[in-house]
Formats: sequence, structure tokens, C-alpha cells
Amino acid sequence: MATFIALVMIVLSVGWTSTAARAAADDDAEVRWSVVPADESGPDGRRAVEIDVDPGEVVEDHFAVRNIGKDEVVFSLTAADGFYNANGRFDILAADQESVAAGTWISVPETVTVPGGETVVVPFTITVPDRAEPGDHAAGITASVLSVKEAEDGTSVGVESRIGFRVLTRVTGEITPSAALAAVSGDYDTSWNPLRPGRQTVTFDVVNEGNTRLLAEGTVSAGGQSVAFPAEGESAQELLPGDTRTISVEIDDVWPFFLVPTTVTLTPTVLTMTDATESLAPVSADVIVWAVPWPQLILLAGILLVVGAILWGRLRSRRRLTALIEGVREEARKEGREEARTESTTASAS
Repeated sequence: MATFIALVMIVLSVGWTSTAARAAADDDAEVRWSVVPADESGPDGRRAVEIDVDPGEVVEDHFAVRNIGKDEVVFSLTAADGFYNANGRFDILAADQESVAAGTWISVPETVTVPGGETVVVPFTITVPDRAEPGDHAAGITASVLSVKEAEDGTSVGVESRIGFRVLTRVTGEITPSAALAAVSGDYDTSWNPLRPGRQTVTFDVVNEGNTRLLAEGTVSAGGQSVAFPAEGESAQELLPGDTRTISVEIDDVWPFFLVPTTVTLTPTVLTMTDATESLAPVSADVIVWAVPWPQLILLAGILLVVGAILWGRLRSRRRLTALIEGVREEARKEGREEARTESTTASAS
């Protein structure tokens, strides 16, 4: 076929609300829109839907789709399972993937038609199964449009752009937050200036073994230095139940002492629906990191070679001096013996 049409999913993920704002501000976009939680009359200020529910409970809620463009648009509506990607951004399953968890609890209309410059409130329903397990369950709702764009090779590419918000459901019951550390390892980056320490990078997995959301926070200690994670100015990584997130922490000014004991201390924070937090007991893991002081060893070897050369030179000089003195002494003794022999001969002749 001369024309190849592919479907490319562009997922605009958390904060989905701010993503919507960015999309709305894009003057070049043919269609601009935003999607936010709402009540029956319109947006209600929520950035996400977060609710406590009992197993078997049915919850009615709303969201608003705002068409910022001038033309009427038919948006496709989707609810799907939610997750955090490797970068810590919230996302939902692509359209070609089937939801098996909280995404299946949400019922939304297939489409909504929004006139240009208008906002339409859409009802949706969350139906929690009777046997839903206690704890946090993440999903998301999106409104999307499909457009056809021309690729660099001239083919036509179908691009689906979607914007949405997170739906987090906490099913009541026994809440058991728990976290663990795994796959702790370290790598030492040597400074080739022997008078300066190097840098150590520690990588580890944070595993959410409980049934609630957690924030991964803590410290990494090595070589007398301690670094907190997340770093100042960075947001803490949020983990859903069952999530595993790999985190790397760099520690400067670590001297190489062949073996550097390293400790990772995780102090996870439990998130609640009311934005209150609760810290769990810290979890620690130790690892030994190889840090061979090659620059210092090379410098020490150089110093030893110089000192050895000096000592060897002094030893050779001393030996030459001793030999010279011994030669002089031997010459003096020889002359003494010659003189004694001459005097003896003279006396005999007299």
C-alpha cells in the first residue's frame, strides 16, 4: 500500500491536569482541550479523583471536557488501569492493552461531543467488586482525538492524543503498608587526582510490598558521607502497591579505601486520601563497594621508586668511598712496607 497508516499513542501523563494546561496553551494544536474532575455543574477544583469505598459499593462522579478550540469535536473517552512509569510519571494502559484491574471498574460513555469553546460535564460510575482486595487501586480516564499526520518518509501516521486524570480508589479493609529494598549495588568513579576523593553511585530497587501508596524517601551513607533521596528540589517517587522503582544516588567526596561499606536506609511515607502522611519503620540494606585507590597507589609507587633510587645512590656512593679509602690505606700500607724493607737493607749493608 502506498499509504501506511499506523496508530501512535501519545500519552500525556501526570500531572495530567497540568498536561491539559500545556495542551491548552499550544497555539499550534489543531484541537485543544482539557479534562478535569467535576461535579454536576462543572469543574470543582480537584486534580484527581481519590475516594475511599467499600467492596461492592457503587460511586457516581463526573468530569468535565473543555474544548478550547473553535470547532466542534467528538472526543473518545477511555478508562484503563493506571501505573507509574520508570520516570515516576502516572500513565494508563495504551488503547491496545486490556485492563484487568481498577480500569475495569469504571464505566464512561464511549464518546462526548463538545462544541467549540464549550465545556461538557460527563458522568461516570465506579463499581467496586464485592471481592475487591483492600488497599489502593489506580486507574485513569482520558479524552482523546485521532488525527492523521505526515511522517518524514511521506507516509501517513495516525496519532492519538489523549489527556486525562487519575482515579485512585482505596478499598476499605485491612491496610498493610510495607516496603523493602532489593538489588542494592554500587559503583565507584575514581578521581585521577590523587589528592581528591572520588564519586560513588549507589543503585537500588524500592519495592512496595503493601497495599497502599508509598513515597520513597531515605538516605544513602558511604565513606563518611550521607546523601538524602530524593535530592533537594526533586519530588519523591510514588509507588503503587506491587510497584518496584529503581533509584540511583550519587555520593561525592568518598575516599577509596579498597572496600567502602555502604548503607541504604529507606524511610517510606504512607499516603492517605486526605493528604495526611504516616512514616513506616525504616528499612536498611548494606553493600560493600570496591574502591581501589589506583591514583594513590601509583603516587605511592612513584614515591617509593624515588626514595629507593636515592637510597641506592647513597649506598653506591658509600661503597665507592669505602673502596677508595681502603685503596688509599692499602697503598699507604704498601708504601710503609717498602720503606721498612729499604731501611732494613741499608742497615745490613752498613
